[in-house]
Amino acid sequence: MRSLKPLVLLTLFCATSFLAGCRETNMNQDQTTPVGQNSARDSANDPLSIHKRAIAVDLHADTVQRVLDEHVDLQQQLSDGHFDAVRAKAGGLDAQFFSIWVEPQLFGGGGERAVKRADDQIAAIRALAEKHPETWQLATSAADVRRAVQDGKIAALMGLEGGYAIDEKLENVQRYYDRGVRYMSPAWSVSTSWAGSSGDAVGASRGLNDFGKSVVREMNRLGMMVDVSHVSDKTFWDIVNTSTKAVVATHSACRAIANVPRNLTDEMIRALAHTGGVVNVIFYPEHIEPGWSELKKRVDVEIAPMVQAASANEPGSAVQKKLARDRVRTREFAKRLPPVYASRIVDHIDHIVKLVGVDHVGIGSDFDGVQSTAADLATIADLPNLTKELLRRGYSPSDVEKILGGNMLRVMDAQQGK
Repeated sequence: MRSLKPLVLLTLFCATSFLAGCRETNMNQDQTTPVGQNSARDSANDPLSIHKRAIAVDLHADTVQRVLDEHVDLQQQLSDGHFDAVRAKAGGLDAQFFSIWVEPQLFGGGGERAVKRADDQIAAIRALAEKHPETWQLATSAADVRRAVQDGKIAALMGLEGGYAIDEKLENVQRYYDRGVRYMSPAWSVSTSWAGSSGDAVGASRGLNDFGKSVVREMNRLGMMVDVSHVSDKTFWDIVNTSTKAVVATHSACRAIANVPRNLTDEMIRALAHTGGVVNVIFYPEHIEPGWSELKKRVDVEIAPMVQAASANEPGSAVQKKLARDRVRTREFAKRLPPVYASRIVDHIDHIVKLVGVDHVGIGSDFDGVQSTAADLATIADLPNLTKELLRRGYSPSDVEKILGGNMLRVMDAQQGK
């Protein structure tokens, strides 16, 4: 990944060029208006200023697994991956929901190992704020996020990706709520016994059973948001019809543009918005670029021997073998697949806005959980490029503030009756 220094230099160059253009415009304007007033007004409305004024909330990143499995230090700028504190500050990020993800193939779909894996991730996020209070502040509410912004810190929040760690025990929903988890998706790419996934065959016909519906009701009672990213279509509709509070998609996109099962149909988007919820658009090319998924499948076949060799040559644990496979995919996808740009992300935002309005869309990067990113939104440091594209499309500064985080702060307030 790119180092911070070129990013900073590029940002400074763009800002300098933009302000120089403003100064030239001021020189040609009616001299009855003081140039200083024009400069101040223009500076306050340039893309970087608008971006900094917004409270930017990313609903989904898988970075905490790197902390556990690769022992990375998020205080330092990392040479790879998509997220760390240095790049988050450079990108103007204010709040990050870290995904507490238990991979069923490695840690089970329930039981002690699944619970421990989730608990270890929660402990790692809590340790960020405990060890580095100058940078991080643990947050469990919108008020906490706003307080962190006032204090100049990054708010660290948590969401369970897949309900495996509740171990089919209703009381564990509150257990995780009490530990700071503020959203949960019933399933990741592997169905649970009580909810179907969009990622496996059984999920195609599986919705919520009675236990699953009781989980949703318990989440409503506690004020934990229900996440529909990754669930099957049938489970989606069962969630929407069961929940009495706003439902969210933490990292999904529009099936009308990119026809993959992980995305939402127009009917789903309308139904989710009717609950008062928000679709947080994912940045992953497979879910935003038409046809990219099919190209990726072909590349996966081509590189399968390399992936298998990397796994076989890794002497470490099953987790380390998975990391070795993912490194090959990251390298080869960059070589073999066409680039995708932030403008495509905004295509999905546009589609949602046209369907249900600007109050029902946000962002959920899925950084550090994918092996490919947009060329001009490759890490969290590049987040201002999204704001620039939104403004170029005609979104107002207030619209941008809603999309970057304001809409989700509203939903979080409502979940807790504020």
